[in-house]
Amino acid sequence: MAAGSRSSRSRAGDNSPLTQDPSLPPTAVSDAELERESRWTWQKVVLWVAIALLGGLAWVMLAVVRGETVNAIWFVFAAVCTYLIGYRFYSKVIQKFIARPDDRRATPAERKQDGKDYVPTDRRVLYGHHFAAIAGAGPLVGPVLAAQMGFLPGTIWIIIGVIFAGAVQDYLVLFFSMRRGGRSIGQMARDQLGRIGGTAAIIASLLIMIIIVAILALVVVNALGESPWGVFSVSMTIPIAIFMGCYLRWIRPGRITEISIIGFVLLMFAIIAGGWVGGSEWGQAVFHLDRTTIAIGIIIYGFIAAVLPVWLLLAPRDYLSTFMKIGVIVMLAGAIVLVRPEIEVPAFTVFAETGLGPVWAGPIFPFLFVTIACGALSGFHALIASGTTPKLIEKERQTRFIGYGGMLMESFVAIMALVAAISIDQGIYFAMNSPAAVTGGTVEGAVAFVNSLGLTGVEITPNMLTEAAANVGEESVVSRTGGAPTLAFGIAHIMSGIDGGALMAFWYHFAIMFEALFILTAVDAGTRVARFMLQDSIGTFIPKFKEVSWRPGVWISTAIMVAGWGAILILGVTDPLGGINTFFPLFGIANQLLAAIALAVVLAIVAKRGKSYAKWLWIIIAPLAFTAVITITASFYKIFSPVPQIGYWANHVRYRDALASGDDALGTPEVMEAVIRNTGVQGTLSIIFVVLAIIVIIASVFVTIKAVRDGGGEEREDEIVASRRFAPAGFLATKTEKAIEKQWAALPPSEDPVDWKARGH
Repeated sequence: MAAGSRSSRSRAGDNSPLTQDPSLPPTAVSDAELERESRWTWQKVVLWVAIALLGGLAWVMLAVVRGETVNAIWFVFAAVCTYLIGYRFYSKVIQKFIARPDDRRATPAERKQDGKDYVPTDRRVLYGHHFAAIAGAGPLVGPVLAAQMGFLPGTIWIIIGVIFAGAVQDYLVLFFSMRRGGRSIGQMARDQLGRIGGTAAIIASLLIMIIIVAILALVVVNALGESPWGVFSVSMTIPIAIFMGCYLRWIRPGRITEISIIGFVLLMFAIIAGGWVGGSEWGQAVFHLDRTTIAIGIIIYGFIAAVLPVWLLLAPRDYLSTFMKIGVIVMLAGAIVLVRPEIEVPAFTVFAETGLGPVWAGPIFPFLFVTIACGALSGFHALIASGTTPKLIEKERQTRFIGYGGMLMESFVAIMALVAAISIDQGIYFAMNSPAAVTGGTVEGAVAFVNSLGLTGVEITPNMLTEAAANVGEESVVSRTGGAPTLAFGIAHIMSGIDGGALMAFWYHFAIMFEALFILTAVDAGTRVARFMLQDSIGTFIPKFKEVSWRPGVWISTAIMVAGWGAILILGVTDPLGGINTFFPLFGIANQLLAAIALAVVLAIVAKRGKSYAKWLWIIIAPLAFTAVITITASFYKIFSPVPQIGYWANHVRYRDALASGDDALGTPEVMEAVIRNTGVQGTLSIIFVVLAIIVIIASVFVTIKAVRDGGGEEREDEIVASRRFAPAGFLATKTEKAIEKQWAALPPSEDPVDWKARGH
């Protein structure tokens, strides 16, 4: 049966005939059992009514009953209850009417199993792997920066946005990539949108990936700059990860629990030892590095990590970081429930009205929705969901748990980051996140600037900033931009409510290492994905590049991508206006434009599936339309706004004219030349990104309209092959799934096509 033909469509709900090997136990739960399990009982009704009532109460306390303070515990309840409802109801609508998975159908991991790229992976392990890959700086940094606007706008966008936008994108891109052998979003765009739309999508994906990885690295640089404790602890994670990889490869293969304990102990030692090293004279001499030096180190690291075998560095650190990510966020949520800190930040600050805040400039619409990217919606995820993950899925129904559920976990990370940021004193928050250009990088300058903002109830003193720095074991907290230091300070502040502040320095640097691990995972994963994309693109003209085992192609492609994001990183590090303050809006816009491109591709795919799908297209059209509006509007602001704090070209002209006239009010000639260069790069990239995205969206609209009129189109799905294995769909196996697992466990090894017992079920 030819891939892509109308007759090849085979999905649950389409009553498709797939003949299973009669000698094997069931490879899927029957439709009748699925229907029976979904029936409502009075216990289920009581449970979901209770969840809805608790979630509703939490939202009322946050959005309606707002006094001088609000208890942080309501953020946890509002988030968790809304996630549970979204996953149980909305994701099932998407699964039933759009995805229509069929577990009787073999996935690419089963069909193409090669022990390298295509490997059927336990859904729980894969969930961790996928989450580690998608969760970079975005859910940590964006909410921290958005706290400038108040707590309510960010909270609504993070929680509601993920239900109807972010998780929808992640789930559907993952599912349709899996149906197409793990094709990238660029390849799917080329297949679905034609030459022009596909080419625009590929170019946009490559350029946007450069920006995304550069800003991820910039956050790490800003977190570690002039921090010997942080530099030492984070540096130690590399040899620890390499040791873990070698341990599992040669010393004790398969001993996951054993090496996990060893890795955790070594990480804790790295943090504690960092305090000793940072306090010593030789530690200060060796590890007290400026931001440019750290940036160069990360560029070198990015290249090496991307070309090394996955098992040596990436996989073990991926595992370590996943462990730490989920553990830290759950720990933080628990601490919030125990400590119940009172939030004094208003629901809306004055900067939500003026749009001219010191952390970033721009009106709340559209800039809030591009500042908070990864926690609510992220185009970067589409690259991961169409990268390694679809090649590892055991069964089609698992895509809901991994794609939709993985994004919900990232959203929870974002909410915890927001709560951590708003739990600290507002004065300290603005002192940490305002660029050195306005604070002078000094305590006195920060005090004068923050107090000049005229914020109600905000009055800081030099002693407050000096004491804050001493409490966390740092020389200064002034202008520690990038979001990561603020989040670390917030985590330390909340945890100090449990231990009385005795371990505040430990918690701060623990959080810094946690964040750096978080982000570095995304840096090298992003570099690797970008390299694959570039190899595929160059391979169109030089076929040899498509061979992933051809080392010269690997090195050349990696070097090109690292050089691209490394150049942007250096520009950000040396930016006189504060790199994160000027580059992060570009990161957010680029990220959301990529999300619009991904949703546009998904829209075309679903429209081509046939008439029965047409009435459900609104599930994709709604987030696509919203994303297109906010990103195009934000791009136009950055390109055309006459306000220098907002418009890249307005600021470019302002500094260019000042330099030409000899006016030194804006800084030295070197400073002005740097601003002119950076704003020129930012403005040019903004134009390129928005033009490419508009081309892709227009192409998608035309393809979709044609497909709806024709009642479908060519889908280009892979050949249908009957599955010869079984695995549960969710984190916990249902009663029916456990019964089928027992049948597979009873098979003699000689009759088991996948050596089921050896897989550890």
